[in-house]
Amino acid sequence: MTKDVKVKAPKKRKFASLDKRKARGGWLFVLPFVIGFVLVYLPIVIDSIKYSFYQIKVITGGGYQLIPVGWANYKVALLEDPNYVQTLLTGLQSLALDIPMILIFSLFMAVLLNQKMAGRAVFRAIFFIPVILSTGIMESIEAQNVLSGYMEEASGIEDGSGQSAASEIVSTMDIEKMFQGMAVGEGLVTYVSSAINNIYNIVNRSGVQMLIFLAGLQSISPAIYESVQIDGATAWETFWKITFPMISPMILVNAVYTIIDSFTTDSNKVMTFIAKTYQEANGNVLSSAMAWMYFLIVILIIAAFAGIFSAFVFYQRRD
Repeated sequence: MTKDVKVKAPKKRKFASLDKRKARGGWLFVLPFVIGFVLVYLPIVIDSIKYSFYQIKVITGGGYQLIPVGWANYKVALLEDPNYVQTLLTGLQSLALDIPMILIFSLFMAVLLNQKMAGRAVFRAIFFIPVILSTGIMESIEAQNVLSGYMEEASGIEDGSGQSAASEIVSTMDIEKMFQGMAVGEGLVTYVSSAINNIYNIVNRSGVQMLIFLAGLQSISPAIYESVQIDGATAWETFWKITFPMISPMILVNAVYTIIDSFTTDSNKVMTFIAKTYQEANGNVLSSAMAWMYFLIVILIIAAFAGIFSAFVFYQRRD
């Protein structure tokens, strides 16, 4: 009689999916930042939160003593210091005006630079040069530029005729003449005039957004454009029906990036005011309370904007 021999089937090896392996690779790349943040920045952040609820008393002979004051620093910043609230409102108003300008300009230039033309790479490099010049040491040099600061003053430069030369490129009256005969409100005229006079700052802050929009435009399949051209769609219809929806995720990314960049730049009025308060604190940590209130406002604005705009973002399915 023969005995039945049981043969065990080989065990199937479990391989991680491609998405999981990519996720692990991503964590591997960000691991140095995570370690540095936990070891270096996180203790500083915790101390900053703690100090905002204390008052520092300098001890004669060296050292200091922390005196708990609860929410007193926050109450002083909001209720007793009118300059902080006024500066905060001015900064938020400036942000509401700057973000649409930067997004519209960067999207417009990205669409132009995405066209087939001679010297396209050179033009892209030219428009990205201001980003390099407006960062790091170059930004510090520009901030200390006396001539640039003098030009930005309302008085302008004396030309010897008893009148100062205008420091603005165009005035509201010029825009009104251009829109003469059109049903355009005063608010739009002021906004357009402000955008034109602020073109230098807009170009400086639009380089990264331009690159992101270019990457989004180049990811759109040419077959889609060919099909709509066969159907007889115009360039205007192609932009609003194809290009704009396809790059809507990039618009969200650029908007969030622009908000953070505007809130953290050295030229931001609120950041400058907080730094000035820190230098003139004379022992208290009022600036820490101001900085954390400002941080919470930034987070709330980003969360609200991302939550509202995400409902209108179109994500192309790959399946």
